[in-house]
Formats: sequence, C-alpha cells, structure tokens
Amino acid sequence: MKVFTSLEAAADESLTGSALCLGNFDGVHQGHRALFDAARSHGVVVAVTFSPHPGKVLKPDLAPRCITTSARKLELLEEAGVTAAIVQPFSLEYAKTPPAAFEAALFDGVKAGWVVVGYDFTYGAGRAGTVQTLEEAARARGAGVSVVPAVTVDGVVVSSSKVREYILEGRVEAAALLLGRPFDLDGVVVPGAGRGRTIGFPTANIDTPNELRPAAGVYAVRVREGQGRWYGAAANIGVKPTFGGTEVTIEAHLFDYQGDLYGKKVRVQFLERLRAEKRFASASELAGQIARDLEAARAAVARAG
Repeated sequence: MKVFTSLEAAADESLTGSALCLGNFDGVHQGHRALFDAARSHGVVVAVTFSPHPGKVLKPDLAPRCITTSARKLELLEEAGVTAAIVQPFSLEYAKTPPAAFEAALFDGVKAGWVVVGYDFTYGAGRAGTVQTLEEAARARGAGVSVVPAVTVDGVVVSSSKVREYILEGRVEAAALLLGRPFDLDGVVVPGAGRGRTIGFPTANIDTPNELRPAAGVYAVRVREGQGRWYGAAANIGVKPTFGGTEVTIEAHLFDYQGDLYGKKVRVQFLERLRAEKRFASASELAGQIARDLEAARAAVARAG
C-alpha cells in the first residue's frame, strides 16, 4: 500500500479517478470496511485519514484514546484491501480550511472520480461541509459520492467510540464483534519484577505505546513474536494489588513457549476476559488462582480456534 503524507502530496497521476474513502478510521472496524467495500466498484480504493486524530487538536481534554497506533492503522487499512492511504496532517490552522478548499483538494488536486463517506460525515471549518455540499461539489466536476448507512452488529451501531467503550469496560469479545477481529496491541517485552517466576508462572512484561488498554483483569489472549506463530496465553492487566503495586502493567504467561522474549516485539490479541483484578491474602493463594486462570485461558483459546 502506498502512503502519501498529505492531500497535496497525493496530487499524483496514479490516483486520478480513484475512489476516496474519508474518515479517521480509528480501529478500522466493520463500519470502515463497509466504506471500502462500497468504493471498490468505483475505482482504486484510497483511504483519506488525519494525523493526529482531530479531537486531540480541537478538544485535547476530551480527546479519545486511539484504538490503534498510526502504524497499526496503516497495516489494517492494507489488510482491508486499501491500495493507497493519504495521511493528512491535522492542526488548528488546518481546522480552519473552508469546505470549498477541502473539496478542491479532493476533486481538483487528487482528481478523485468518486468519494465514499459515512452517513454522518462533515468536513471543513466549523463542520460546515455536509454530505449535501460534498455531493454538489462532486456533481459540478463530473464525479460521484456514495453515502454508506450505519452498520449494525446485533442491533448495535458500529463506531469507534463504541469499540473504545467496550474495551475500557473489558468487554473484549463485544469489541471484537464490532472490529471484525480481536482487539490487539503491540509492545516490547521488558524486564519486570520477576515475581511470576518465583511463584511458578513466569510472565512477559509488555511495554506498549497503545493509548487504549482493556480494563484491569485477567484475559485469555494470543501472543505472537514478530511474524512468528501465535501462542495461547493468559494476560493480567493491573497493579498487582497482592504485592502492593501502584503501576499498571501488562503481563502475559505464554503456554508451551520455550525461549527468551526480552527485548522482542510482540502482538497481543485479547480473546476473553476471565475475571476482574483481585487482591489475595498471600502469594500462595494467588498462585492457586493463577493455576485456575491458566486452565480457563487454555479453554478460551481453544474455543477461539
């Protein structure tokens, strides 16, 4: 997938007549994929997104925690069949762009033949641009616009905000239904306190740049080093209250893994939440619970296939 660093940089002959899909695409969920599917019959599929998320610029105190990192988003866009991505830098100055200037960048600069947006799409300064004004701008240039209605799963409208809500609540199975895949995060294995090894359950302590993490608790997960095989695992997110911890950590015990993960890049897929975080009276009581957690995690990984 080719990546352009702005709409201006994407004024490239190779994109002439392409089908531009507009959105933030945080999480690249089922609703986003519906836009890409709608675009395929109209030309080469191109995703136009923004960095950073506009909410972080316009309302930083209320800005959402992004579901994916920028790198993971691009990876997911490519997996979704997007041919090129245009990552438009977003700033307070750019937020003042009049709707007509944004329309010109799409139709006169990139020379899009078609534009695909969601039902609630707005654009330009003060969100003055609407689906109707976009359609008028396209028609004036001989281009077209498709408006994709809300996508629902079991009666729930798919949105990035709903996915975030589920993940923050620890409802990773519900989040997976909206995403169309398990929620995952990437990180590097770093040294921890080593307590897991002392009670018979060594863990990989994962440092992640992901802004969004599931609620504290124990999860059935899969873990992969680089592009290697997936290993079933149990992961704990929390402060380890039994040991008086205060820092939130993510630790995973991989099943049947032989090797040293220190310094390695890993991806963690969250399959099922097994229980909430709990303080135990002793390390031995905790060890007993961990043994039960591992048994439950193995069963959950097997169910996931």
